[in-house]
Amino acid sequence: MSLKRLVGRIAIVTASTDGIGFAIAKRLGQEGAKVIVSSRKQQNVEEAVKLLSQEGLDVTGVPCHVAKTEDRKKLFEVAKQYGGLDILVSNAAVNPVMGEVLDCPEDAWEKIFEVNVKSSFLLAQEALPLLRQSKAGRIIFISSIAGFQPMTLLGAYSVSKTALLGLTKAAAVQLAKENITVNCVAPGVIKTKFSSALTSTQAAQDIALSMIPLNRFGKPDDIGGAVAFIASDDAAYMTGENLVISGGMASRL
Repeated sequence: MSLKRLVGRIAIVTASTDGIGFAIAKRLGQEGAKVIVSSRKQQNVEEAVKLLSQEGLDVTGVPCHVAKTEDRKKLFEVAKQYGGLDILVSNAAVNPVMGEVLDCPEDAWEKIFEVNVKSSFLLAQEALPLLRQSKAGRIIFISSIAGFQPMTLLGAYSVSKTALLGLTKAAAVQLAKENITVNCVAPGVIKTKFSSALTSTQAAQDIALSMIPLNRFGKPDDIGGAVAFIASDDAAYMTGENLVISGGMASRL
């Protein structure tokens, strides 16, 4: 990795022990950032820290269930001990049910919005005291192509990801005067455990690939590179944007 755009910066990436989150943490670390990884299970955090440290990256970690106030508090305490915070990447998301939006049970709807939307809002809110001390504060939400084009099997999840697009726009306007940018990345179908329902069978793959002009699924590293760009000074004049990384899938609200 020849780019070193993030030297001297400190980043939090939620849900970063696997998949897209892990790739984001790795790329930010490769570009010189100190990175705090997190997910719900201590064992997964320790394993991710070990793997990234073996690559010579400056990484620490803490278990964090983003819907729990105390866990989020611990996350920011670690950031303070690390020296502050410049980059918040809110990546955690859940999808406990598959199905069309109006078939979603109420308890599943509440869980989806608690983790995917409310927790992203609270993380951004709670990060502000530290980001205000940074000279290049960045808030980056991870949405989904489903936020632009709802997927039949991901009904409620799609709506939650659309909400993040709006949160990005509103927060960007509020924080622009403080030189804190707020942007969002909307991945397409990225080959991870999370997207396995869309990629696990040949029939499902054929359907998904028919909607992707590049005719391949994305890699977690495709998202890591996009987030690193937004986190860097190269994107200093970019705020309130929703960046779609989807291999050309249709993306229009």
